[in-house]
Amino acid sequence: MSKTALKYLLPVLLLTTSAFAAGTADVKVGTGVEKYEITGASDSFTVAPNTRIYAATKLTGAEVGTVTVVWSKDGQEVSKTELKVPRSSYRTHAYRTFRAGDSGSWTVKVVGADGAELGSASFKAEVSG
Repeated sequence: MSKTALKYLLPVLLLTTSAFAAGTADVKVGTGVEKYEITGASDSFTVAPNTRIYAATKLTGAEVGTVTVVWSKDGQEVSKTELKVPRSSYRTHAYRTFRAGDSGSWTVKVVGADGAELGSASFKAEVSG
């Protein structure tokens, strides 16, 4: 292979490797987690105050290290949780306790150490009582 061909091929290979290294996250939300699977999955919840809503994620091809679960209400970041990722294929979860005033449209995102979004899920929450 000539140096010229290598000059053009190398950046493409690096981009492909970086894109794969970032991985993906399948994110689901629900009212519980059993054996690493979400239970009570929905895109709309009516809950009493002080109820937890869980975000379970299955990471594939992620870099070993950490990911951050970011909870946003009506487009504004509300909280985030950093989780350890000991291997590239891994299941983990985070939760948020919903209180009075937390009703609205929510998005939960899983973000890699480099800041890239790996996956997300959106839902509506109505906190009653």
